[in-house]
Amino acid sequence: MLKPCLTFAAVVLFALTLAPATGGMSQAPGGTNPVKPTAASQEKAKALYTRDCAMCHGDNGNGKTDIATSMGVTIEDWTDPKTLASKPDQALFDAIHKGKGEKMPAEEGRAKTDEMWNLVIYIRSLSKNQPAAAQPAPEPAAQAPAASPAPEPSAQPAPQPATPPAAQPTN
Repeated sequence: MLKPCLTFAAVVLFALTLAPATGGMSQAPGGTNPVKPTAASQEKAKALYTRDCAMCHGDNGNGKTDIATSMGVTIEDWTDPKTLASKPDQALFDAIHKGKGEKMPAEEGRAKTDEMWNLVIYIRSLSKNQPAAAQPAPEPAAQAPAASPAPEPSAQPAPQPATPPAAQPTN
């Protein structure tokens, strides 16, 4: 009786050691980010970005760095909202989590799952921090030809109408 219980416990323990410890959910329901950002979590995400990402992606996320140039790679410009518009959060998380070949190392094992999700939020904020594109000045509306200008007011008072003479009595 003791032997089957010990065998069962050993199998369960073995199965638990094989399961990856990710520190939380790595797959978000529907591919959306499951974490809610706080000021503290975004400060940590910024520090993580500065430490692990900025050397290639740039401090502001534009991808124009000496390292990217020397490696001969073109890195997406995250300061442009159009760059990230078509990328779901899950795709960004997966790239951070698993890396991209030899040129972009994985954060798996170096950052917790919630830290990587907060990094996705921080990366998206890089495009929001850019000044709005200059809008062209609106064209002036077509104006009707001006009528003859109105006379300027004079500094002298307008003449008062004369009062009629007092009626004279008739005889």
